[in-house]
This record gives sequence, C-alpha cells and structure tokens, in this order.
Amino acid sequence: MTNAQDLKAYFEEVKGFGVLSTSNMSGDVNAAVYSRPHGMDDGSLAIIMDDRLSHKNVLENAKAHFLFMETGPGYKGKRLSLTMLREEEDTELLQDLCRRCHPKELAKEQSKRFLVFFRIDKELPLIGVNQTTND
Repeated sequence: MTNAQDLKAYFEEVKGFGVLSTSNMSGDVNAAVYSRPHGMDDGSLAIIMDDRLSHKNVLENAKAHFLFMETGPGYKGKRLSLTMLREEEDTELLQDLCRRCHPKELAKEQSKRFLVFFRIDKELPLIGVNQTTND
C-alpha cells in the first residue's frame, strides 16, 4: 500500500521534474512537464494545472500517469498511476501551495489555475517493477 505521508515528504524534499500524461475520451494522448506534486493529508496528490490541454483531458478522462525523475546521477524516481478526484479553481490553498507564484506574476496571468486532486492507484519506481497499489 502506498504510504501517503511518505509520498508527501518525498515530494517536499526531493528535487526533480515530472511528466503528466493524460488522454481525452478518444484516446488522444498528451504529455506535459510539471513540477513536483503536493502530497495532501488525506492521501491524495494535488497538481497545479493551468487551463490547457492536460486539464481538459482529465476532465474528460479521469485517468492519468505521473512520471517523476529525481535530479542527480542515475535513474531514480517514481511512476504513479492516478485517478482524478476533484478540483478547485483559484483557491487560497492553491496560492499557498504554489512554489513559483509571485504576486506580480499572478496579477499578470489571465488564465485560470486549478488545483487538481488525484487518488494514487499504483506506485512504481522509475526503473523496475516493484509495485505498490492503493485499494
């Protein structure tokens, strides 16, 4: 079973980059670079998303996959199979969690921002097959 507290600590401490893969109802796949997700106290994972293709896709198809590669030598990281649970638009929690949000930049931005919450269905290492699932 995936330990939500371990993942929360992992994403707070470990630097790296992520790729979120989504698809629409027709199966057209998209992959986009994202920063580290936020582990929430309820065990979900939250990702800040702009109003773009990945967000549109998770509204059509709740299944997604997040690949995270740690900064440094070698191939270390995680692969997470996800299911969207809910979202919040431009909330205070989103602003609190945003690592790169600055007041001047926020004032300039015209696009909507969403805090999208996902259930972690499966966790795999970046390389290999040791598997952890949530039931």
